[in-house]
Amino acid sequence: MIVSLVRAQVGRRSSLWTKASALVVVLACAEGCGSSLSQPFSQMSQAPITTFRLQNYEPPAAVATSPSGFQLPPQIQSWVTAGAALLPPGLLPPGLLPGSAAAAPAQQNVPRFHEFRILGSMNVGTKSVHDEVLDIFGHESNFDMPRENCMYAEFGLSIGQMNQPPADILISLSCDQIGTFGFAWPYGAKTSLTPDASKRIVEVMKKAFGG
Repeated sequence: MIVSLVRAQVGRRSSLWTKASALVVVLACAEGCGSSLSQPFSQMSQAPITTFRLQNYEPPAAVATSPSGFQLPPQIQSWVTAGAALLPPGLLPPGLLPGSAAAAPAQQNVPRFHEFRILGSMNVGTKSVHDEVLDIFGHESNFDMPRENCMYAEFGLSIGQMNQPPADILISLSCDQIGTFGFAWPYGAKTSLTPDASKRIVEVMKKAFGG
């Protein structure tokens, strides 16, 4: 009889301990496991995001005014032939399509985002677009090892960070490449966009700029 009572007490205590341990795990997960996004993107659910349209290539003044004109870098030429059609004309940088107005030569006294001329900017005000930006950059599966060693950025992102400089990202679709500033990139040398990530970024920019 006494042995049975002792065993019952031990069983109840064990059950209570198991439940208490499970509660601790749940509470801990509520603190730090609520997002599957990588740092720092998991902390940016309320952060303001600004998108930029950028001039991916500016010919040197001497070349732009020469009688023979200038040649676009081969990466941009390939992108124009193969992938630039994904973007509506209003989002393409000037001077890329045959017959369009040439890009203006490089100038110093124009607004720039990390050395690239700003053609336009928009604050992201739609939650679905905001969340899509974080979902793209918050998952390692959207990035590969670099395939091109170039940076001709067509777009940029600036994401606010609490008490820190903004997290800035240059996006070059022509190079399938990104550049980062103001934060630690969580995926090491993986800075090349996957084809799916590139398509998703195009859709984000269309929505952000009303394309």
